[in-house]
Amino acid sequence: MKTVTDEDFFAEVPLFSEFEGVTDAANYRPLPDGWVLALADIVGSTQAIGAGRYKDVNMAGASVISAVLNAVGKGDYPFVFGGDGALIALPGSLEAAARDALAAAQVWVEEDLNLMLRIAIVPVADTRAEGLDVRVARYSASPNVTYAMFWGGGTSWAERQMKLGRYGIDRAPAGTRPDLTGLSCRWSPIDARNGEIVSIIAVPGEGRPGREFQELVGGIVAITTEQNRDSHPVPADGPDLAFSLHGINREAKATAPPSRRLWQKLFIFLQLGITVACYRFGIPLGRFDARRYKRDVADNSDFRKFDDGLKMTIDVDAEHLKRIETLLQQAQAKGVARYGLHRQSSALMTCFVPTPIARDHIHFIDGAAGGYAVAASQITGKSLSTAPSTI
Repeated sequence: MKTVTDEDFFAEVPLFSEFEGVTDAANYRPLPDGWVLALADIVGSTQAIGAGRYKDVNMAGASVISAVLNAVGKGDYPFVFGGDGALIALPGSLEAAARDALAAAQVWVEEDLNLMLRIAIVPVADTRAEGLDVRVARYSASPNVTYAMFWGGGTSWAERQMKLGRYGIDRAPAGTRPDLTGLSCRWSPIDARNGEIVSIIAVPGEGRPGREFQELVGGIVAITTEQNRDSHPVPADGPDLAFSLHGINREAKATAPPSRRLWQKLFIFLQLGITVACYRFGIPLGRFDARRYKRDVADNSDFRKFDDGLKMTIDVDAEHLKRIETLLQQAQAKGVARYGLHRQSSALMTCFVPTPIARDHIHFIDGAAGGYAVAASQITGKSLSTAPSTI
């Protein structure tokens, strides 16, 4: 019998390629004993979003994944991006490295983005002591990228504990910076093509997904598959070659010290110029193929996921959206689910690209006018208005 090490665990989880498989318990495996959950979210994200700081909130959330994965050597570990936060599951042997990375990210988010990041490390064993579990599946978004799906109630419980102030991490000294190599947010917002960009969160009404909740998820996914590319918000050939100056400034701030930020911006502009030229003329530059890279951006994008509930940011027309809303309303009326749904005209992309030469770069999708954070606020009953974006 093959022995699977902690480092190899996630790579050995069987792949599934049809998203409907997120509700199939057979696709999930329990995290090994001794693992921990490194998690974070933005305190007051609703206020930041109300001020139009959607991209800053997404950048802070993605920085958690970048910081932790860089700190532990970019191994194949399961993670999930939640818009205003993130979670990474790791072997207990990497807990110290994850603590340092989270603490450094917290200081960076506060000092450079003027946001407050809440952080925690929760042992998986503690979720099981509560009668819950953390089970993980491996969804193949493309031949080059897989994303983790979580089921069992444990991640939701861990997040609640963090928000109650438990499992906290000691603060790092002022000026501490995480390694955010690969964190990028260059792309301009991606406009809807089918109708509207809609961010949806649906969670079980009783805390755990039963058969009726699974049927709800299957019904929503089935409706989205009726539109081109399963209602994917990014065109098949990738986003338009349009870039955000604010996003470039954020990337330079994340990946270079103050003394080198001007040079970093110039380097980013040089990269973009080369990329555009290579794309226009169809000329590869060594192992880098701009046209293939842009297609990979679309294929690798994380626009739908399952983390103790369904989360998706999709591009849908009015007729399909009405059918989705009807399913959600009926499920909520029956106590099967609670949901939040937020409409906007475009989507945002925040990226983790350690090297553009490799094809396993990852891209997180959220709505450009509050997205998941606004949808989540509807579930919790918070009042949230949005302001014009500062992108």
